[in-house]
Amino acid sequence: MRIFEHANYPFVQNRRKAYYFSLAVTLIGLASFAIRGFEWGIDFTGGKEFIVETTAPVEVTQAREALATALGRAPEVKRYDENILVRTEAAGSAEEIGKRISARLNEAVPGANARVLRSDEIAPRFAADLQRGAIYAVLASLLVVFVYVLFRFEWTYGVGVVVAAAHDVFFALALFSLLHGILPFSLQIDQTVIAAFLTIVGYSINDTVVVFDRIREDRARLKNVPLEEVVNRSINATLSRTIITGGSTLLTLVVLFIFAGEVVRGFAFALVVGILVGTYSSVFVAAPIVIEVQKWADARRVAPKASVTAARL
Repeated sequence: MRIFEHANYPFVQNRRKAYYFSLAVTLIGLASFAIRGFEWGIDFTGGKEFIVETTAPVEVTQAREALATALGRAPEVKRYDENILVRTEAAGSAEEIGKRISARLNEAVPGANARVLRSDEIAPRFAADLQRGAIYAVLASLLVVFVYVLFRFEWTYGVGVVVAAAHDVFFALALFSLLHGILPFSLQIDQTVIAAFLTIVGYSINDTVVVFDRIREDRARLKNVPLEEVVNRSINATLSRTIITGGSTLLTLVVLFIFAGEVVRGFAFALVVGILVGTYSSVFVAAPIVIEVQKWADARRVAPKASVTAARL
């Protein structure tokens, strides 16, 4: 892109503003976690699951709207081969709820002839295990990333990439907490959304490693140039690639968000947020963190030498 052919934007010089923005998002997110919490999917809360067969085609959105009145709140409804998968937290026996589901679908869709083929119950203990496993999965991915960057670059780069990836996931979580019940689509956190968070981590790392690769090359080539200037040059040099990659991926996800339907809208929303924040964090979080950590490490190395010199004097 020619607009970025000779880019020389002062990203590093303005990193403090980015720090304040990210800090504000962090504080707002923590407050929202405490006050509003999350809209947990049935995977993490426990409930009942039904496979419903219909002879006439029933749209997922139509089924969800119809069952919301019968079950007290909108259930999770997905296509399951030629049938419909319904997950709900409604109180009552599985048999009773199954009858309510069949009756309401037959009432809402003439000729549906809905009947429950199979019902299962997701125990709260199993749901708690899934919740714990999801947290472990995200933390393990960050640990693996740190080890990878540690071997490929230096430990200071590892800190930068882990902070940026954690920042991106936290940002998405904050929006899921703040906006659930406000946006006109579901922001339930289920296993699909957890997969989206892991994808965000992967994208953030990919984008950040490209910038870090350029920083490493420029540091070897520009040994007498201050680190801040080297980092800023590297960010500007990779800016075209960052914008093109992020923009093309974002365009695909926006199409998915608009046209793929209600079932995957939360997943697509998480990825759209992740791509936007991942692009921002690779420029304003990951690279500047390398500068801050490197300065701290250099100061730690200089301090003992100064102490030794003072002692000799």
